[in-house]
Amino acid sequence: MVESPRASQRPAAAAPQGADDDWTPADPVREAEDEAAGLGVSPFEDPVEALLQARRAPPPFADPAPIDFTGQLDALLTHRDFRQPEPDLNDKVILVTGGTGSFGQHFVATVLARWRPRKLIIYSRDELKQYEMAQAFPVEAHPCMRYFIGDVRDGERLELAMRDVDVVIHAAALKHVPIAEYNPMECIRTNVFGAENVVNAAIRRGVPRVIALSTDKATNPVNLYGASKLASDKVFVAANNLSGEGGPRFSVVRYGNVIGSRGSVVPYFRRLVAAGADSLPITDKRMTRFWITLDQGVNFVLSSLVLMEGGEIFVPKIPSMRMTELARTLAPDLPHRIVGIRPGEKLHEIMVPEDDARSTVEIEDRFAILPPLRPRLMEMWIGRGARPMPDGFCYASDNNPEILGARSLQELLARVYGGRTDAG
Repeated sequence: MVESPRASQRPAAAAPQGADDDWTPADPVREAEDEAAGLGVSPFEDPVEALLQARRAPPPFADPAPIDFTGQLDALLTHRDFRQPEPDLNDKVILVTGGTGSFGQHFVATVLARWRPRKLIIYSRDELKQYEMAQAFPVEAHPCMRYFIGDVRDGERLELAMRDVDVVIHAAALKHVPIAEYNPMECIRTNVFGAENVVNAAIRRGVPRVIALSTDKATNPVNLYGASKLASDKVFVAANNLSGEGGPRFSVVRYGNVIGSRGSVVPYFRRLVAAGADSLPITDKRMTRFWITLDQGVNFVLSSLVLMEGGEIFVPKIPSMRMTELARTLAPDLPHRIVGIRPGEKLHEIMVPEDDARSTVEIEDRFAILPPLRPRLMEMWIGRGARPMPDGFCYASDNNPEILGARSLQELLARVYGGRTDAG
């Protein structure tokens, strides 16, 4: 590293015109040393480089200790249940891509319990899952139900399925990180080209509102699944530029791991405990994750349908937890076995990256990342009472002020699993 010249090695600066007789030249290195010391920077060979490193570092968010939210969990799950504002889906035609998954089935159950839609269309490619779902939601008991076999890779089939549709919820995706890494083109065809097909079909059919489900892995992605969902998010946000004045609106919802969903670590841990495992695998004892319940996830999508103007990426305010706390809650007596981070995995997840802070606003229960090329949208949200986020803001699972401790986590799991947190 090239050393910066010390004060004794540099020529004296000339006094500016009109300066006082007692004027002394500024010493930028000394100023850098002073500022670096004020930032708590350790001594470096070059104080200017030390200052630059301090300025490049992320804001000094504290690493919060787990908080016991027992007694306050109702506030997190009830006050912030994302039910408001509530859309009116009576007599509406709704299509859900990937509708046979955990989200889709819970979404259907919620909609049927609250409204009387004209049609509720399940669009997916797995006939067995559709058959099983039709047993749970038979057309005889729910005449609005429709089951369409189709793939989001098939644009013509999507366009046919979207005839007279009022709302599209795009939940179809290849989500398994290692499988996506091993089959990259299949992941891209479904997650990226499939998103393009949904957009094109919705524009051609004039669907008023489209919401796509995203993931925290789309933020600063380190794996193909996350990168493909980031591309998908960009496709849906940019679709508002193609739909024209008064055309379809497209927005995105982004949230973390869903407690109890298919593929979640919770049922995986529960299966290990039930099988008599002598330890639980932990990738890294520092790892944290965002968590949301299926109820919250469905409600968040429904309320975002009302709030959306087109182009927003909605992010819920939800708690985080350390994976060691989760394992300890599910199996207090089992030791942990550190297995190391898998390829494409992060220590912590981010839902609002620092680079998006300048285009992010906050309301009571969520953040909205707005497209930077639409300043009028920012003005509209601020006019509604939203608060713009400061530079340097980052919403990550490790700096989240709501990190669940063991007792509140146990209560949350008991609610999700009907009063039991063990393997049964």
